[in-house]
Amino acid sequence: MAIIFIVIIVAGVKVEADKGGKDVIKNVYIYLVLFATLMMTIGGSVAAFMAVADIISPVPYYQTFEEFKRIDNEKLMNNTDKDKTSEAELKKQYDELVLREREMQISRAKNNLVKSFGWIIIPLPVFVYFQRRLVNRDM
Repeated sequence: MAIIFIVIIVAGVKVEADKGGKDVIKNVYIYLVLFATLMMTIGGSVAAFMAVADIISPVPYYQTFEEFKRIDNEKLMNNTDKDKTSEAELKKQYDELVLREREMQISRAKNNLVKSFGWIIIPLPVFVYFQRRLVNRDM
Protein backbone atom coordinates (compact mmCIF):
# COMPACT_ATOMS: atom_id res chain seq x y z
CA MET A 1 0.00 0.00 0.00
CA ALA A 2 2.82 2.38 0.89
CA ILE A 3 4.64 1.60 -2.35
CA ILE A 4 1.53 2.38 -4.39
CA PHE A 5 1.10 5.61 -2.45
CA ILE A 6 4.68 6.66 -3.18
CA VAL A 7 4.39 5.76 -6.88
CA ILE A 8 1.18 7.80 -7.21
CA ILE A 9 2.76 10.81 -5.52
CA VAL A 10 5.94 10.66 -7.61
CA ALA A 11 3.99 10.26 -10.86
CA GLY A 12 1.64 13.09 -9.93
CA VAL A 13 4.46 15.41 -8.99
CA LYS A 14 6.29 14.75 -12.29
CA VAL A 15 3.16 15.32 -14.37
CA GLU A 16 1.97 18.34 -12.46
CA ALA A 17 5.37 19.88 -11.62
CA ASP A 18 4.70 23.03 -13.57
CA LYS A 19 1.16 23.40 -12.14
CA GLY A 20 2.19 23.02 -8.52
CA GLY A 21 3.18 19.61 -7.17
CA LYS A 22 2.05 20.40 -3.65
CA ASP A 23 -1.57 20.56 -4.75
CA VAL A 24 -1.30 17.11 -6.31
CA ILE A 25 0.20 15.65 -3.15
CA LYS A 26 -2.54 17.23 -1.05
CA ASN A 27 -5.25 15.89 -3.36
CA VAL A 28 -3.75 12.38 -3.31
CA TYR A 29 -3.58 12.53 0.49
CA ILE A 30 -7.19 13.67 0.74
CA TYR A 31 -8.38 10.90 -1.59
CA LEU A 32 -6.44 8.27 0.34
CA VAL A 33 -7.92 9.45 3.64
CA LEU A 34 -11.39 9.45 2.09
CA PHE A 35 -10.88 5.92 0.76
CA ALA A 36 -9.54 4.56 4.06
CA THR A 37 -12.28 6.11 6.19
CA LEU A 38 -14.98 5.01 3.76
CA MET A 39 -13.70 1.41 3.88
CA MET A 40 -13.65 1.52 7.68
CA THR A 41 -17.22 2.83 7.79
CA ILE A 42 -18.46 0.22 5.32
CA GLY A 43 -16.71 -2.56 7.27
CA GLY A 44 -18.24 -1.33 10.52
CA SER A 45 -21.68 -1.21 8.92
CA VAL A 46 -21.38 -4.80 7.69
CA ALA A 47 -20.17 -5.96 11.11
CA ALA A 48 -23.04 -4.10 12.81
CA PHE A 49 -25.56 -5.77 10.50
CA MET A 50 -24.09 -9.19 11.29
CA ALA A 51 -24.21 -8.48 15.04
CA VAL A 52 -27.87 -7.45 14.81
CA ALA A 53 -28.59 -10.67 12.89
CA ASP A 54 -26.90 -12.68 15.68
CA ILE A 55 -28.99 -10.88 18.30
CA ILE A 56 -32.23 -11.53 16.44
CA SER A 57 -31.45 -15.11 15.48
CA PRO A 58 -28.58 -16.67 17.45
CA VAL A 59 -27.04 -19.91 16.23
CA PRO A 60 -28.78 -22.92 17.84
CA TYR A 61 -26.91 -24.97 20.40
CA TYR A 62 -24.90 -27.69 18.65
CA GLN A 63 -25.16 -30.54 21.17
CA THR A 64 -28.25 -32.75 21.17
CA PHE A 65 -29.89 -34.09 24.31
CA GLU A 66 -28.77 -37.63 23.45
CA GLU A 67 -25.11 -36.52 23.27
CA PHE A 68 -25.50 -34.66 26.56
CA LYS A 69 -26.98 -37.80 28.15
CA ARG A 70 -24.16 -40.00 26.78
CA ILE A 71 -21.50 -37.66 28.20
CA ASP A 72 -23.24 -37.70 31.59
CA ASN A 73 -23.28 -41.52 31.54
CA GLU A 74 -19.55 -41.58 30.72
CA LYS A 75 -18.88 -39.30 33.69
CA LEU A 76 -20.98 -41.58 35.88
CA MET A 77 -18.91 -44.63 34.87
CA ASN A 78 -15.69 -42.85 35.86
CA ASN A 79 -17.13 -41.72 39.20
CA THR A 80 -18.56 -44.76 41.06
CA ASP A 81 -19.79 -43.02 44.23
CA LYS A 82 -22.27 -40.72 42.45
CA ASP A 83 -25.92 -41.66 42.03
CA LYS A 84 -27.36 -41.84 38.53
CA THR A 85 -29.24 -38.71 37.47
CA SER A 86 -32.85 -39.19 36.36
CA GLU A 87 -33.98 -38.53 32.79
CA ALA A 88 -36.09 -35.54 33.90
CA GLU A 89 -33.18 -34.01 35.82
CA LEU A 90 -30.86 -34.50 32.83
CA LYS A 91 -33.42 -32.83 30.56
CA LYS A 92 -33.67 -29.90 32.97
CA GLN A 93 -29.86 -29.54 33.08
CA TYR A 94 -29.70 -29.72 29.28
CA ASP A 95 -32.40 -27.05 28.85
CA GLU A 96 -30.56 -24.76 31.29
CA LEU A 97 -27.34 -25.31 29.36
CA VAL A 98 -29.02 -24.46 26.06
CA LEU A 99 -30.59 -21.33 27.57
CA ARG A 100 -27.24 -20.18 29.05
CA GLU A 101 -25.50 -20.74 25.72
CA ARG A 102 -28.18 -18.73 23.88
CA GLU A 103 -27.88 -15.86 26.35
CA MET A 104 -24.09 -15.95 26.01
CA GLN A 105 -24.30 -15.74 22.21
CA ILE A 106 -26.69 -12.79 22.42
CA SER A 107 -24.36 -11.09 24.92
CA ARG A 108 -21.39 -11.58 22.57
CA ALA A 109 -23.42 -10.22 19.66
CA LYS A 110 -24.33 -7.09 21.66
CA ASN A 111 -20.66 -6.60 22.50
CA ASN A 112 -19.75 -6.93 18.81
CA LEU A 113 -22.49 -4.45 17.90
CA VAL A 114 -20.97 -1.83 20.21
CA LYS A 115 -17.51 -2.45 18.72
CA SER A 116 -18.93 -2.19 15.20
CA PHE A 117 -20.48 1.17 15.98
CA GLY A 118 -16.97 2.32 16.89
CA TRP A 119 -15.86 1.43 13.34
CA ILE A 120 -18.69 3.62 12.04
CA ILE A 121 -18.70 6.55 14.47
CA ILE A 122 -14.95 7.19 14.68
CA PRO A 123 -13.99 7.41 10.96
CA LEU A 124 -17.26 9.03 9.80
CA PRO A 125 -16.45 12.58 11.04
CA VAL A 126 -12.97 12.32 9.48
CA PHE A 127 -14.58 11.30 6.18
CA VAL A 128 -17.06 14.20 6.31
CA TYR A 129 -14.31 16.68 7.19
CA PHE A 130 -12.07 15.63 4.29
CA GLN A 131 -15.03 15.42 1.92
CA ARG A 132 -15.83 19.06 2.68
CA ARG A 133 -12.19 20.03 2.17
CA LEU A 134 -12.24 18.32 -1.22
CA VAL A 135 -15.42 20.15 -2.26
CA ASN A 136 -13.96 23.48 -1.15
CA ARG A 137 -10.75 22.82 -3.15
CA ASP A 138 -12.66 22.17 -6.37
CA MET A 139 -14.51 25.49 -6.19
